[in-house]
Amino acid sequence: MTQPSVILATASYDHTIRFWEAKSGRCYRTIQYPDSHINRLEITPDKRFLAAAGNPHIRLFDVNSNSPQPVMSYDSHTNNVMAVGFQCDGNWMYSGSEDGTVKIWDLRAPGCQREYESRAAVNTVVLHPNQTELISGDQNGNIRVWDLTANSCSCELVPEVDTAVRSLTVMWDGSLVVAANNHGTCYVWRLLRGTQTMTNFEPLHKLQAHKGYILKCLLSPEFCEPQRYLATASSDNTVKIWNVDGFTLEKTLIGHQRWVWDCVFSVDGAYLITASSDTTAKLWNMSNGEEIKAYQGHHKATVCCALHDGAEPSPS
Repeated sequence: MTQPSVILATASYDHTIRFWEAKSGRCYRTIQYPDSHINRLEITPDKRFLAAAGNPHIRLFDVNSNSPQPVMSYDSHTNNVMAVGFQCDGNWMYSGSEDGTVKIWDLRAPGCQREYESRAAVNTVVLHPNQTELISGDQNGNIRVWDLTANSCSCELVPEVDTAVRSLTVMWDGSLVVAANNHGTCYVWRLLRGTQTMTNFEPLHKLQAHKGYILKCLLSPEFCEPQRYLATASSDNTVKIWNVDGFTLEKTLIGHQRWVWDCVFSVDGAYLITASSDTTAKLWNMSNGEEIKAYQGHHKATVCCALHDGAEPSPS
């Protein structure tokens, strides 16, 4: 199989993962996933593997093969895995689960290397661009910074008591972090470097983005500069695009018929892919907010999407 330059994958409550040709909208590969539903998809930096976070395992699939079998399974969580991601060189993977833990996995070795206890169901985990801190958000409203060098929790904050943090996102240069919650609110902080390695949060903005839940928030990537956007996907069936300079509403992406669960920017920030309970994923033009393409083939809610249209990292 020749590797496509753009890898686009979606997963649905219909127990399948689908790979799509981004431009044509054609589905070229379907993986049956009978064991559980899938909460999150992530593609490795080298574009070779797709991680699917389920209940309670994470499975790694070969992007460039037609094999329906995973190449690896990571099995020590005991409940839904809600978050998964990779360190920039692809050497290790991180995950967060409703079992209350954040885990780190060496991709070259079996088993989990490290575990951090959040004491509440973890909904979201992001890796700081410095590659040495993980930030997690949980069902009780706690945000915690896990310092991987010191191997401990270096910072805790609770933006809104007893309000679940659904999604976290960090600006590519580490300057901002945004947390979105079940009340449709985004909290924005500046990240300041203290004298220690600890990251300090300075409150910058509180944004009432939606009336419904925010299911995903995402800051635009480096190659989108000088524009900086925040995308918020919601249970109100829309995605809103905010200008990070002042957090003014730039545009609202209207077209999905049901909840929008996930979104991902193209590498240059010119496009956005969304996944919705209406069974479709959609491709949007960021410059005018228009829908370009709908990816149709799932039979139930499409709850997550992954896109890798950038260059693979050069071997170090």
